[in-house]
Amino acid sequence: MDTESVHDGSWSKNLETETYADDEERLLEDAVAAVAATRPGHHVNLVTHSAHGHPRQYLYEELTAVFGDAVDAEYVEQCGCGGHVTRVAVEGEIDRRE
Repeated sequence: MDTESVHDGSWSKNLETETYADDEERLLEDAVAAVAATRPGHHVNLVTHSAHGHPRQYLYEELTAVFGDAVDAEYVEQCGCGGHVTRVAVEGEIDRRE
């Protein structure tokens, strides 16, 4: 995973590479790590692989389970290549996993 520091601004995490195509568990782990690396008041755009379908089917539940009301996930769009963009706003303090 390349998320090594806390981001003081909004940013994007590419979870659309072939590494994630057959590994939903890794996608979820890295999505959670990306959100944890985002400071309150900012957001991270999670760009997920099309192989997993719409993020509402698997990602939103995981984010709620881990972060509760501290984050707000909003679907942005489907990319031309088939992937999906979800904007996750960090609205409160969250546990920063190391």
